[in-house]
Amino acid sequence: MSELVVVGISDCKMTRNPNVLVTHALGSCVGICLYDRNIKIGGLAHIMLPDSTQFVQTSINRMKFADTAIIDLIQSLLSYGADIRRITAKIAGGAQMFAVQGNSQIGSIGIRNVESVKTILRNQRISILAEDTGLDYGRTVYFDVATGLMKVKSLNNIICEM
Repeated sequence: MSELVVVGISDCKMTRNPNVLVTHALGSCVGICLYDRNIKIGGLAHIMLPDSTQFVQTSINRMKFADTAIIDLIQSLLSYGADIRRITAKIAGGAQMFAVQGNSQIGSIGIRNVESVKTILRNQRISILAEDTGLDYGRTVYFDVATGLMKVKSLNNIICEM
């Protein structure tokens, strides 16, 4: 019987088959699902911001930032037997939730989050197999570690499986 493992905002968890990871309230935040299909182990990070280097390092939550959360999640998966050559990714979120005037950094945070996630994954040589990013609505992500399937449910009840 599978267990539903809830990942909060600025949080990261990993689990094994047959469990399902879920994270809610992905607006401009991005959910990153990492998976090793051979040993059926996966993790899900819910990041809020693209880059931790703009903040004082002594008091940050590393799971809040794409650059630190993804690296930490990879290390956790490797410590449980995953092979970096087999890890793949699926991502969702990065919406522009509020209309803003001009070229505001706040208004573009979703886009910046997605760009940062993609850059970090590319630098780690992790392929993105699927994504549901951008637009202007929130999402909930379910990641089934038994199958590697990511199900994205939007606030307007559109369900996308990938």
